[in-house]
Amino acid sequence: MRRSGILMHITSLPGPGGIGSLGQEAYDFADFLQESGMKLWQVLPMGPTGYGESPYQSTSVFAGNPLLISTRVLREQGLLDYDFAEEYVPETDDTVNYADARASKEALLRKCFAQSEGKLKAELEQFVKETHWVADFALFTAVKQSFNYMMWTKWPDKGIRMREEASIAEYKEKLDEEIRYHIFCQYLFRRQWFALKKYCNERDIQLFGDMPIYVAEDSADTWTNPEVFQLDEDRVPARVAGVPPDLFSADGQLWGNPLYRWSYLQTRGYDWWVERMRGMQEMYDIVRVDHFIGFANYYSIPYGAPTSRTGRWIAGPGKHLFTTFRRELPGLNVVAEDLGVLNERVYDLLDFVGYPGMKVLSFGFPAGKDNPHSLCNWKENAVCYTGTHDNDTVLGWLKSVDKKTLKEVKETLGFTRLKDGPAAFIKCAMESVANDCVIPMQDILGLDGSARMNLPSTTGGNWLWRMKPGCIDKKLVARLQELNKTSKRGV
Repeated sequence: MRRSGILMHITSLPGPGGIGSLGQEAYDFADFLQESGMKLWQVLPMGPTGYGESPYQSTSVFAGNPLLISTRVLREQGLLDYDFAEEYVPETDDTVNYADARASKEALLRKCFAQSEGKLKAELEQFVKETHWVADFALFTAVKQSFNYMMWTKWPDKGIRMREEASIAEYKEKLDEEIRYHIFCQYLFRRQWFALKKYCNERDIQLFGDMPIYVAEDSADTWTNPEVFQLDEDRVPARVAGVPPDLFSADGQLWGNPLYRWSYLQTRGYDWWVERMRGMQEMYDIVRVDHFIGFANYYSIPYGAPTSRTGRWIAGPGKHLFTTFRRELPGLNVVAEDLGVLNERVYDLLDFVGYPGMKVLSFGFPAGKDNPHSLCNWKENAVCYTGTHDNDTVLGWLKSVDKKTLKEVKETLGFTRLKDGPAAFIKCAMESVANDCVIPMQDILGLDGSARMNLPSTTGGNWLWRMKPGCIDKKLVARLQELNKTSKRGV
């Protein structure tokens, strides 16, 4: 079936507290999707964020972001008694002020913990038994806080840094209440997330998640399972991830994430990766794997290098890993983010797995047979986009391109005024041959570059956009209904 959907991260939803949450605003958005004929809701990674607030640099591949917990839902459920005046009220409703929103949310979550940990004692005990990662994550987070959020490889106590048994026991006792608090928050997050997932699924909407291939160096994952990564005896990365220089970046991109010890993981049946994907399969109906090409071959850069120029390509686990996934995780639905340097090894792996890849319309100009995103190269087994979270909005992009490209775009898509560009892009993507079509909410609303979600390789000023209250109305619903009908999607 041909499907359509919208890319809209939870933080971007309008609602109380200065940041979108898993509360009523999420249910309202699900209703909007259903009424519009949309079958897919794509979100960004849901993990806890740190410096820069990037969801792609989380402190855990398994944990959820407590910032997304709805305190109003907790209030309705009798778990939190508070006055709405205690909620943060931002000066503007179209961006997130993370510092103030976090301070307010944390104060209310700690209040909830004090009021309701005892009420949920049995549920929390069962949660810890069933959730293999949560105790280590809570301990990691509590210890990190005790060291003023210092990166774990620099913790002054070598015993806990190296996970010596005596030190773990000591910190578990010393930080018991704080550890319980972080477990409590994870329980609340998952309780609210799976309630929303059930609501969406009952309305024939699939939640489409996003999973970065790499983990952050400063994460519970590297601390808990250092043997999985290319770390030295002091737990410092030997080599890190990135991409080589190209037409867009003379020095390439130096991401800095630790790389995997794939040969070692193979001897363990890729158990860590199987558990990671099992967690994603439970959280989402579909998972977009970011930088999928890294499974075919990955770019390895010496730790401490100033740029990615000195890196080299190394063969990844390839088909063997995905044969394991097929055996261990039947029904796994993956979309391969296959943007970047494609070679025969990548094409071979994509053919083997059969996962849909990505087509991005704004990448399709200038058009030509050599451009994989040119409309002439689109195919049914793909998810198409007008743009992604890393791109400018369509309107922002149209305002920035050169005159020759703009002329080509206007002639190809049939519009003259810039403000009509987003609608023309959406119509083209929806009517394309691609089985699935996902449109960023900013393009649905025809917003300019000020609504851009992220500018890669920059820190600060990203992940801030929020949809203003009242943007969704009956006229917009009717427009999307008609678009789904004419493009034979969602019907």
